[in-house]
Formats: sequence, structure tokens, C-alpha cells
Amino acid sequence: MISKNLQKALIEQLNKEFHSAYIYLGMSAYSSKEGFNGASSWFLIQYQEEVAHGMKLFKYLEDQNVEITLPEIKSAKVEYKSLLDVFKKSLAHEQAMSKNLNNLSDIAMQEKDHATYNLLQWYVTEQVEEEATVGEIIDHIKLVGDNGYGLYTIDKELATRSFGNPTI
Repeated sequence: MISKNLQKALIEQLNKEFHSAYIYLGMSAYSSKEGFNGASSWFLIQYQEEVAHGMKLFKYLEDQNVEITLPEIKSAKVEYKSLLDVFKKSLAHEQAMSKNLNNLSDIAMQEKDHATYNLLQWYVTEQVEEEATVGEIIDHIKLVGDNGYGLYTIDKELATRSFGNPTI
């Protein structure tokens, strides 16, 4: 049985997962507005992944008979300075999510809640991939700088991403 303390923290994480989806939807909107349709598609798939992450946690809480509450989801930014800026903000967001998940894992470990700890390790591992993928995209954007053809090429590469396949 999940402690009340851990239940509260997991519900907060559930909210953060759906807020993440909202953030990526905003990033998709920005990219589309700026003509980066490949990046827009990439962020839309990221939105879908975040919803799937939220639903995985939601189902776990249901299976554990946790009384689920759904706090309000904060608004999300839709304006950025550049394609590089939007991906840098994405990386910063993923790093914050990693910190949250590590803290949750610590709580589960302290409370000797092995089932929850096991679930959270899936998320922790996922975060390593998320940060690496976005970091690589940032490196590529930095390589081409403001070169229009370079950004166009990166955008085309981002467009090849499919759900569950990170690209780049």
C-alpha cells in the first residue's frame, strides 16, 4: 500500500506529466508558427509521449486503489526566441523532470515501497533518453547556427520522428 505522503507526491507528478504535455504542445505551436513544421511534428509527438507517461502513472495509481485528484494544469508558454531557444527550454524542462523523478524514487526507497520504486525506475531511465536526445538536437542546431539551409535540414530530420522513435 502506498503511503499518504507518497500518494500525494505521485499525484503531483501526475499533474507534472500532463503539464509537460501542455508545454510540448506550446512548443509545437511555436515551431509551426515559425515555419519549422518538422520541429512542430517532433514536439507534437513529444506531447503524445508525455500524455502516455501520465496515463501510465494514472493507471498505476488506479491499480493501487489511490484516490486520484486532478489539480489544475498550469498554462504553458508558446513564445520563444528561436529554434535553439525552444530546444534549450525543452532540455531544461527534462532536467527538472529528472530531478522530480529522482526525488520521488528517493521517497519510495525510504518508505520501502518496492512496487512504486520499480515503476519510477522506468521513468528515470526514460529521462536519460529524453535528455540525451534533446541535447543532441541542440548540438546539431548549434553546429549550423543561423544558417537557413542547415536549420531547414535539421527541421526535415526532425520530421522523420515517429511515436516511440526519438530521431537524431
